[in-house]
Amino acid sequence: MIDRLATSKLHASLAAGALLILAACGSNTPSATPKTYTGTLTFASFNPFTGPDASFGPEMAAGCIPAAKTINDAGGVLGHQVQCVAVDTRGDPADAVPAAQKMIATTQNLVGMNGPSSDEALATVPIIDRAHLPMFADSGQAAFDKSTYKYFYRLTPPDDAAGVAMAIYAYNKGYRRGAAVFGNDLSSQGNVPNLLSAFVKLGGQIVVNQTLTLDQSSYRTEVTALVAATPDVIFTEADPQTDAAYLSQLQQLHGMIPVVGTQPTVQPPWIKAVSGAIGRSTLSQNFAAAQPYSTSQGPAWEVYNTALLASGSAVPQPDQWSQDPYTETDYDAIIMMALAMLEAKTPDPSFYNAFIPKVVGNAAGATEVHSYKEGMDAIAAGKTINYVGAGGPVAFDQYQNSTGAFELIGYAANGSNPQLAVVSASDIAKLRQ
Repeated sequence: MIDRLATSKLHASLAAGALLILAACGSNTPSATPKTYTGTLTFASFNPFTGPDASFGPEMAAGCIPAAKTINDAGGVLGHQVQCVAVDTRGDPADAVPAAQKMIATTQNLVGMNGPSSDEALATVPIIDRAHLPMFADSGQAAFDKSTYKYFYRLTPPDDAAGVAMAIYAYNKGYRRGAAVFGNDLSSQGNVPNLLSAFVKLGGQIVVNQTLTLDQSSYRTEVTALVAATPDVIFTEADPQTDAAYLSQLQQLHGMIPVVGTQPTVQPPWIKAVSGAIGRSTLSQNFAAAQPYSTSQGPAWEVYNTALLASGSAVPQPDQWSQDPYTETDYDAIIMMALAMLEAKTPDPSFYNAFIPKVVGNAAGATEVHSYKEGMDAIAAGKTINYVGAGGPVAFDQYQNSTGAFELIGYAANGSNPQLAVVSASDIAKLRQ
């Protein structure tokens, strides 16, 4: 259960968001003709760059920056160069609401964005949608599974699907006594309900369900309770410091128990903190994590990875994002928006938004393209395009969600992440509530 402080913050933020929406009425009504732009067009990465989920922001920016590079290298969009800006939500709705309002009010030539994350989506999506700004959210909350927001898109499966994938993998591995150990932040908690129900439906038992207050110096009480419940697998997502402290104390008091985590648990900060706390060898022997399935190969991925690795001056250690499915789809989102601008013949979001589904629509006779340059050339030649990007094909449903399979990956002592299993979208759908 989310703590009362987090809940009160969320309620306050939602209320503030409602007031901001009312204040925006009239000023953000689309005009009958496209807006005229001069100068560089801006895409925002709207995510936590500080706070417990601080790794989310750099992961997102690592997608926007190489996308902007490929667009600019091809000559830009309708005569404009493009750029990326980072907007820090701090992973807290109370901070994200004013950050969203400031971003919308003050960012010059803001034409699209990646984000928000699960931490702040409930509070900020209405504000962003009212501003007629296309957003490609990495929010996994089930509340957006049937979104009615015109400017909301999602390229990755929701958190509750990740929870089901974790449950299926663990059950198939022979685990029957599960322990849920998740942080009390909104992003982490989004995985829990369907994880619990799916594991029980499969025939497993949840022997303990712990919600951790983040960044405490000790979790000895919680670890002692977990050990007494005798689980044979731990399901987790918490920030790096929390899971490192918890698992280190588990190792000291009992010895390690196999861990199945979410995609944030394979991000570099988490791996560094936890492997430092329990040892690389121990982690490699006891760890798996679910993330959206991506082949990380093919012509679109090669364009993405080349641009990413060439962006080292703006993206620290760019190779760490080469096979990150969220970074890949953040890249794809920028390319899709730019191609939609070409189709609409304007960067005005109120006009190009309707073309976003069309550039990935796979219409009969469409020309498959794998980069902004290929798409630009095909559109100039009068062709209908189907962009298949670094994250793979996109198939939007009526709610502008595109979901798919999950893969379970491990951690090897050499730092690589071997694939352990793939859980199909159809198997996940059978167990989602």
